[in-house]
Amino acid sequence: MYKLILFLQVIILIGSSISYQSDNVWYCRDDLYCLPLRNNNEQSTVQTFENQNICRLMCGKFGGLWPKPTLKCNLEKSTVGVNAELIRFEYPQSDDVMREYLNEVSFLFLKNINDECGNICNSPSDTEMFIHLSINELSSFKLTHDTDESYQLNISTSDNKINAHISSNTVFGTRHGLETLAQLMVKIVDDKQRNGLVTVSSAEISDKPYYKHRGLLLDTARHFIPIETILKVLDGMSVNKMNVFHWHITDSQSFPMEITRVPQMHLNGAFSSDKVYSQRQINDIVKYAKYRGIRVIFELDAPAHAGHGWEWGKKEGLGNLAVCVDNQPWRKSCIQPNCGQLNPANDNLYSVLRDIYQDIRDYKEKGEFFHMGGDEVFMNCWNNTKEITDYMQSNGYALTTEGFLDLWSEFQRKALDAFDSISDEKIPMVLWSSELTLPNNIDKYLPKNRYIIQTWLPDTSDVPEKLLKKGYRLIMSTKNAWYFDHGFWGITQYYSWKKVYANTLPRHPLVLGGEVCMWSEYCDEHSVEFKIFPRLNAAAERLWTNPATDLKSAEPRFNRQRERIIARGIKTDATIPEYCALFEGECN
Repeated sequence: MYKLILFLQVIILIGSSISYQSDNVWYCRDDLYCLPLRNNNEQSTVQTFENQNICRLMCGKFGGLWPKPTLKCNLEKSTVGVNAELIRFEYPQSDDVMREYLNEVSFLFLKNINDECGNICNSPSDTEMFIHLSINELSSFKLTHDTDESYQLNISTSDNKINAHISSNTVFGTRHGLETLAQLMVKIVDDKQRNGLVTVSSAEISDKPYYKHRGLLLDTARHFIPIETILKVLDGMSVNKMNVFHWHITDSQSFPMEITRVPQMHLNGAFSSDKVYSQRQINDIVKYAKYRGIRVIFELDAPAHAGHGWEWGKKEGLGNLAVCVDNQPWRKSCIQPNCGQLNPANDNLYSVLRDIYQDIRDYKEKGEFFHMGGDEVFMNCWNNTKEITDYMQSNGYALTTEGFLDLWSEFQRKALDAFDSISDEKIPMVLWSSELTLPNNIDKYLPKNRYIIQTWLPDTSDVPEKLLKKGYRLIMSTKNAWYFDHGFWGITQYYSWKKVYANTLPRHPLVLGGEVCMWSEYCDEHSVEFKIFPRLNAAAERLWTNPATDLKSAEPRFNRQRERIIARGIKTDATIPEYCALFEGECN
């Protein structure tokens, strides 16, 4: 008898749990949380919705938008159905290049709402949607650090017609406006189990990013990350209006980038012949990113983090281009295995660098930043290499810390000269923070008008503030919040999305923005998406909106954005138990 009673209790509990979903009745509590209605008797006293995502569209000032708009956001608390097959675009007159871009971003918009609908939007509706695009600068298709990404979105409904007007100064603002419009469209299932879409009946949104530089660094040298995975990462960035893909494409472990002028680099440096990013693939990634409003910044790390790919010089009569390559025990020659550091005593190094820079110049957008690396130079490597110490002594460098900094700065100056020799413009160069960039050293070695410093320091460091006072521009990658490899090795700590979200940057005109960093020692194609998402979403709102750190109001929208990127086919980690996502606010 006891077993029978227990079995019946379980059936009742399961039936009760299922009823929260099968009834499809949700309500907005405190204009913040969307919850299933537990008591049907309350249904007449509150506005109810057919599913949680429609409730989320109506609940709170910003509905389910992520990142939330910065200037104005007025959303009508009523919905209207949309026939996905009756969406029409109105473009301004433009040249073929601009027309192609508008066609592509329009196609991506339709794909995104189809993904939201579950790939089958077959619920009938008489309501048409007309999307009117107005762009002030139709002659400019250049995506740079200074590109205006602002937009205005206005939605109105009359009879069976929805008008969505997106106005912007550039097509990249238009792209962001279309992303916002897509986020205002939510799946609904009719009584015949057919999927459809609803949106708000009216809206006024005015939006622009707080920080211009909103990036993700992806390391593809410690593990080769296939093109298909990189494209998925770019898709996830675009959902979040992130605009910089920092491609850490080479390191001491591998050199997987095809260099047509110096093919010895990838032929000797790739893990295997099928783990090389070809010229065509690199160009395709740059184009794919641009259609999603994302710039690509290439990094060729130097003079440290340079090993495999550089060993061929002596065999071909150019001497040692790199030293300490694969030295053992590695702890005496580098920060992590395998070792390798460029040889500033060999003048042939700079002609090779010039050829590599020419290929990179051809890959990147004209005027785009270039990242010259510059982190973790290991003085012991150079100090234990006779060729280098002889060079230092013959050129008047003391074998001291200051002498090695002088040698390092000589390398940096010659490398910059090599880049400038193949370019008709002096573009901004980015360097990692290091001993060379410490406030007491930087004035001597690096001119502020040419270099941007990317700091990878904890939030307790006063170095960024001191560099700002000296007039240096900064990109910030807070080490104890935005290093996504932490928590998977050594004694490092994993940073939850809340820690990522709470990481504020200085409000200073010389702070260009920030980047989260996905170093790949401990992730590959099978895990990299999970380790990036959905934590990247949190950094995206920090960089776009720079909001007050109100995790209570952010979490429901954050969870909605996680669902959205899952719908778009991006592998995404879980951040809370499913119960807590369904019963918002009850796990706080």
